[in-house]
Order: sequence, then C-alpha cells, then structure tokens
Amino acid sequence: MNRLHHVVTGAVLSFALSGALSTAHAQSSEIAELRRRLEVLERKQAEENRAIKDKTDTIARELDKSKLGQILPEKAELKSQWGMGPAASSVYNVKQGLSLGGYGEGTFRSFVEDASGKKDTADLLRLVSYVGYKFSDSIIFNSEIEFEHATTSGIGGESGKDQGEVSVEFGYLDFLGSKELNARIGLLLVPMGFVNEMHEPPFYHGVRRPDVEQVIIPSTWRENGFGVFGEAEAAGTLSYRAYLVNGLRASRFSDTGIRSSRQNGNRSLFEDVALTGRLDYSPDSAPGLLVGGAGWVGNSGQDEEFVGEKPDARTLIGELHAQYRNQQLELRALGAWGSIDDAETLSAGLQKTIGDRFNGWYCEAAYDILPHFSESGHYFAPFVRYESYDTHDSVPSGFERNESLGKEVYTIGLTYKPIPDVVLKVDYRNYETDGESETADEVALGFGFVF
Repeated sequence: MNRLHHVVTGAVLSFALSGALSTAHAQSSEIAELRRRLEVLERKQAEENRAIKDKTDTIARELDKSKLGQILPEKAELKSQWGMGPAASSVYNVKQGLSLGGYGEGTFRSFVEDASGKKDTADLLRLVSYVGYKFSDSIIFNSEIEFEHATTSGIGGESGKDQGEVSVEFGYLDFLGSKELNARIGLLLVPMGFVNEMHEPPFYHGVRRPDVEQVIIPSTWRENGFGVFGEAEAAGTLSYRAYLVNGLRASRFSDTGIRSSRQNGNRSLFEDVALTGRLDYSPDSAPGLLVGGAGWVGNSGQDEEFVGEKPDARTLIGELHAQYRNQQLELRALGAWGSIDDAETLSAGLQKTIGDRFNGWYCEAAYDILPHFSESGHYFAPFVRYESYDTHDSVPSGFERNESLGKEVYTIGLTYKPIPDVVLKVDYRNYETDGESETADEVALGFGFVF
C-alpha cells in the first residue's frame, strides 16, 4: 500500500513538474517574441526619428539659405557690366540685397639698372572690398574701399616713413531706366583709358599698370559728380558714359603731370566743373574688336590765386584706344594727349615748370601659348609692351623743358592664370630717357585675385 502511494505521488509530482516546465518554456518564448517585437519597433522608431531629423535639418538649411540669400546671394560668374570691372560688377548680378566682392595684389620689385640707391621692396599693394546693395531692380549702390600698402602706420618703405592709406575709390548710386539710358551719381571713376575703370589685376598685363595710364591718365582717377550711361545695338554694341564732375585743382599741378591734382572726392572744390565722357564700339562684323575714345574738358583754377591772378587753367585731355582679342591673341593700343591753358601763370605761381602740352601712347601684344601644349584650361601668355610719354612735350615761353620727363618704356613679361580669377605675373621694365636723370629699370613679380 505504501509502495503504491509512493508510485502515485511520484507520478503526480512528475506530471506537475512537466506542466510547470512546459508553462515556463512557453512564457520564455513569449517574452523572447515580445523582446524581438520591441527591438523591431525601436529600430523603426529610430529610423523614423532619423528621417524626421533629416527632413527638419534640410528645412532648416533651406530656410537659413533663403534668409542668407536675401542678404548675401550665391556668387554669380564674374562679368564686366556698365563699364565696371568684373568683380566690381557683382552687385548687378544679385536679385536683391547685399553684394560683396573684392580684389587684391602684391608685388616684389628689384631695381637692376640706374637704381641710385633704391632698395628692393615687397608690398601688399592693395586689398580691396566691393560693397554693393541692390535696393530694387532700378536702384543700386556700389562702392570700392581700398587698403593700400598693408598699414597706415609710419613703417616700411625706403625712407622708413612711407605709409599706406584707406580710400573710397568709388561710391555711387545707379538709377537704371533702360538699356539705352541710365543715371549715376556719387564718387565716379573717370571713364578714360583701359585701366582706370577696369583696374582689377587679372585683367591687365604687367605687375604694375602701364605708365601712360598712371601719368598721362592718372589712374585711379575718380571725382564727385553725376551723369548718364547706357548702350545700344547698331550692327554691334555701342556703349557710352557721360558725366559732369568737379574740375581738377591747378594748385596741385606738377612738372610730372596732373596726377596730384585729382581731388578724389575729399571735400573737393567745385568752383570749376568738367565734362568727361567715353564712347566704345564693338562691331558684329569683327568679333573681338573694340574701338573707342574718351575725353575731359574743364577749368582747373578753382578760384585760387597765382601771382595775383585767378587763371581759368582750362584743361583738355583726350584719348583713343583699340583692343582686339581672337582666341589666344590679345592686342591693345592707346594714345592720350592733353593741354593746360595759363601754364605760364601756373608755373610762376607754383615755382615749377608746368607743361602746357603732354602726351603718351603705348601698344601691347600677348599670346596664350598653353593651348598648344595642354588642355588644362590654364592661361600662360608672354607679352610685350612699348610706351612713350612726356609731361613736358611743350612748356610755356620763358621756362625750361626737363628732357628727363620724356620716357620710353620697354616691358616684357609673363602672365599665368591657373583659374580666370587668380593671376601670377613677372616682368622686366627698361626705361630710356634723353635727359640726365635716369629712371631705374626693374624686375618685378606679382600676384593678384578677384572674387
């Protein structure tokens, strides 16, 4: 009996234990399945969260870009417009709001002949900011702020006292009416020569600007005034600019020319005014050709007294220019001349001989040789330039002509652009003069950029 009891009890316990184990196994499987489902849900939720975050970030970026675009839009391809340099034209390419651009250049100059004690120099020549604002499709502000020679403190230079300066090179408002007729007011670039308006370093050859376009046409030349500009189609493109501006200041004339008489927008005397204008033509029948001319006429006396007189000092300047570009070949020529009335009175008052006639001209040729050797798209052009100028072409009776002011300049050099907006330059300038005072020849290296 006892034995039977033990057998039955064992069987019951075994069945109960088996059931418990089966239930535990089932519960464990359910827990594992729940865990698997939870992991799947967590992964899906994480993926959804990531997708939501990506969408949110994209929307935020687009909003930021949209807001920034209203103030500082993406940079368009640089292209010259309305007589300004490519980088200076940035404001014309934005839809609305702020426009920023600029350029810079640096030089190293080594004087190799007739140096007369001159020392080699390295100079961050210019660092320029273009700041513009497009108020609407018809009203635009544009400006150039230039930092010269790296610092305004009295440091560096051959004398140890030379210093840089900060200047507004131009600052004007445009009122755009049509392609043919628009208005401009402010501190304006005088529209003469190739370089005065388009002086960004990648767009002219040579480490320094041509002498004729610094001495006879005194770049960078800007004056306060207003005027009109535009262009028309006439079997080609005919463009013009015409301004009324303050006259030069005769009390600052020099035997070396009119450069120092620019008033540069700094509380300029407006007793005498001048008219200046330019006309350019690019015919459809000769692609790559540009011909044109520019002029300046106005009194420069500014009601100032010279040896008891107040001369008009009427000043006349004219220039003709031509340019041809065909594939790799570039040709450029310019001639300029000028005259100053009352030069005798001015010379007596200033106690220096002011030329009553001055002139200069140059021609230049360059050829991009790289396409013959490489398809890299880089630009590598040897160039040559000849210049002749004289600020004492004629002097008033009773005053002595300085023959050393008549110069010939022979320049050879190389221009390399790894991209269109960055340039490296090297050149050699040889100066010849009939006078006793020689001008030092030099080897120069330079770099420049626009943006």
